[in-house]
Amino acid sequence: MNINLPKEIFLTKGVGSHREELHSFELALRDAGIEKCNLVQVSSILPPGCRVISRTQGHKALKAGAITFCVMSRCASNEPRRLLASSIGCAIPADRTTYGYISEHHAFGQTERQAGDYAEDLAAAMLASTLGIDFNVDESWDEKKELFKISGKIVGTRNITQSSIVKNQGYTTVLAAAVFVF
Repeated sequence: MNINLPKEIFLTKGVGSHREELHSFELALRDAGIEKCNLVQVSSILPPGCRVISRTQGHKALKAGAITFCVMSRCASNEPRRLLASSIGCAIPADRTTYGYISEHHAFGQTERQAGDYAEDLAAAMLASTLGIDFNVDESWDEKKELFKISGKIVGTRNITQSSIVKNQGYTTVLAAAVFVF
């Protein structure tokens, strides 16, 4: 059986504003550099051994019209002065032969940092639950090393987050995505 496992992943983000909501989404996709793909949203597993690459490297691997798998967070509004945020969080286990987690989070009224921290915490908590570990985010965060410690195992976390304030007219869309490369 041939199983398609992504070998790499990259994180990207974008924002778009337009009087039409769909067009604001398209502009956010363009800002993120993934507008030329047929995006298929998938759930939250980071495959074992999947390497995180730069956005620039990831864009070079994309082909126009290709079916492209991603985990995406998206938030849109036309309410003037509303703060929007979309974030993707990743929890990457030290043991590269095991899988990690990707979380998506979107919110109104959260700053980029708040949304990003929440998405990272969520990904780490999901990974911990699959390992059967009771995980308390507040007690496990080591700010100096910026690593989660889960039952003696170090797990690296990261996020990519886009925030924006809605303009006075039209829609604003923010998005963040983890895009898989085969």
